[in-house]
Amino acid sequence: MALSSLNAKERAFYQILGLPSSSYYYINLKLQILRPNTQKKQLLSKQKNVNTMAGSSTSPPQAALCSPDIHIVGQNTTATISTLHPDIIETHILTRLDGTTLASASCASTHLRTLTSQENLWTNICHSMWPSTTYPRVRHVISHFPNGSRSFFSDAFPLATEPVCFGNPSENSDLPSELISAVDIYYKKELIFSKVVETETVTAWFKCSPFRVDLLDPKEAVSTRIPHPDTEDTCRDLEEDMELSWILIDPIGKRAMNISSQRPVAVHPHWLSRELQVKFAAVVAGGESETATELVQCGVVVTCGVSAGGEMHVTEVSLQVEDMDGMFLNGRDSLVILKKGLEGERGKRKKREAERKQEFLKFSERKRERKEKKLRREGTLDMLCVAIGGLAFGSLGLFLLLR
Repeated sequence: MALSSLNAKERAFYQILGLPSSSYYYINLKLQILRPNTQKKQLLSKQKNVNTMAGSSTSPPQAALCSPDIHIVGQNTTATISTLHPDIIETHILTRLDGTTLASASCASTHLRTLTSQENLWTNICHSMWPSTTYPRVRHVISHFPNGSRSFFSDAFPLATEPVCFGNPSENSDLPSELISAVDIYYKKELIFSKVVETETVTAWFKCSPFRVDLLDPKEAVSTRIPHPDTEDTCRDLEEDMELSWILIDPIGKRAMNISSQRPVAVHPHWLSRELQVKFAAVVAGGESETATELVQCGVVVTCGVSAGGEMHVTEVSLQVEDMDGMFLNGRDSLVILKKGLEGERGKRKKREAERKQEFLKFSERKRERKEKKLRREGTLDMLCVAIGGLAFGSLGLFLLLR
């Protein structure tokens, strides 16, 4: 059913929600029970004029966002979306929307905002997008968020926080006492790995040791149906088909953030074994300017080995925080950065994977420049030391000769 064959009320409603054209006919049948016979006759008599107006317009009308309600004024009638039966909207329309569309619909009118605030809608969206949120521990933590699953979605949907300024680590004493990692890995839209890990952050060992979160034990492996790539082309296919979501949750502060790049930024085979290292990364602001922690990289490495049948199995999934000198930060410094990220503002939209990879390449370039600068400085210092040593040795020899 074409969009122009619907009445003004239905056209505006579908345009607001951004529903695909395949759902117009199904939903229109549901709306027949609300349309009086007199309105049907008026619709038939006005259909030609409506089609003419729809064909002559260059773009569909757009409703104002965050208005008290949506009114569509025809020649003889005025209709509002609030006249639609709530059961039809909740059962047959809102349940078919993804998170971003549902959030946009909530800004269309106060009536839709009330309908889209149902907890079960956002819970189902979180569970379908991130299966790790179905774990009892994660569900319990999400239930204590200010607006439940809706708040969790608004925190975790952006791939990472926008860069923010960080203070002195010694000034940040109120750090999270626990972090929960909810991780999901997909290959060609099929779930191949899902796990939840809790990390205590109050021990002295955690604060002083390099920060690292491992999801698998050393001898643990997860089998998959992914064929092991043999060439660079198949490695490139793996880079395009694999997706990862790593959500860090602060159960005390009731905040969450996704620190993954969604798609790999690099795929490298190990130089000795046939294992592949698939890297996901998010680059965020760290410490003061012109320091090694000005930018830091939250890197997730997925190591995949090969089985006897030629298929890959996941042997390692780990998270570390790296500065521009290539050094991995300790637990306390990493926790300061992650805490600021959890509390920071989120971007207005989900960044494209290409932008994440571009940030990774820029970070790698900054690392290379710092390394070259450090080598030049060390080389200059070495030459200066050699010159001073040679001058001292020559002066001593000349002194002994003149005696």
